[in-house]
Amino acid sequence: MHHYSWNEKVTFRRFVEVCQRRIQEALLRYRWQEAAELLRNYFQSLEDKTTFQRRWAPEVIWRMGTEILLHHPETRDDDINSFHGQMKNIGLKIYLKVCLEHAFHMLCGGNLDEAHRGLTVAESWRYGGTYSQQELLKFIQAYRALLDYCTWCKKRSMMSKEDLEDHTETTVSQDLHNYFRQAFVTMQEIFKNPGVWDPFVISCVDMLEFYEDHEEALKLLEFYAYDKLFVPNPNAFVYLYTFLKKHQAEEKAIMKVLKQTHRMDPKTMGTQN
Repeated sequence: MHHYSWNEKVTFRRFVEVCQRRIQEALLRYRWQEAAELLRNYFQSLEDKTTFQRRWAPEVIWRMGTEILLHHPETRDDDINSFHGQMKNIGLKIYLKVCLEHAFHMLCGGNLDEAHRGLTVAESWRYGGTYSQQELLKFIQAYRALLDYCTWCKKRSMMSKEDLEDHTETTVSQDLHNYFRQAFVTMQEIFKNPGVWDPFVISCVDMLEFYEDHEEALKLLEFYAYDKLFVPNPNAFVYLYTFLKKHQAEEKAIMKVLKQTHRMDPKTMGTQN
């Protein structure tokens, strides 16, 4: 192993700093090809084992590389997949961030199955166990569950009228129910954490309504709207109001929710009919 002299370390760090500044300048001026070539040189910063540079270099490379790939006119999906693969191998501390970013890219391209596989692998990954990584893991679990819901919706849409009306246990209905359980159980755990979980809540409600479990759906919506675990969220009351009105709840219950919605966001009052 080569041991750097003090002068070599100083020279190397200066090279890294200059290279980073030039990449940033190229990004600001939209010179994507120049930025890409400079980034290849910046990869050498991973050789610096003597300072914090090695610790932070993978994240800096990932952020700048992602920006370049998103804007470079000749970027292909293979380039993005290859880049994310490299970053997962060299950046243990940012592994979960890279997995989540990669899943979002695949979702934007309509590759739901690949995104689901990537998130499933990331969900089983363990390294360090820091608080920030645990928080990221919750997001990965949440989006994996949301993709389970998307698969559930797809399978539901493929069911025949006879399948939908048949309440006996069939292979088709069992397959559908398995995806429901995977999504629902994970989301129930996610809802124990503070956050704005709008798309996840309405996904759960959609599934519960399909299985005619209106009581559980109402309980979830009331929990999301009123529990102090969550920040005040007008959307939560809109979802609850819509549900109550759809299921012809008592006028008193509907007005209570509508008044609360108006107090939080008067603009929504005119949109509710």
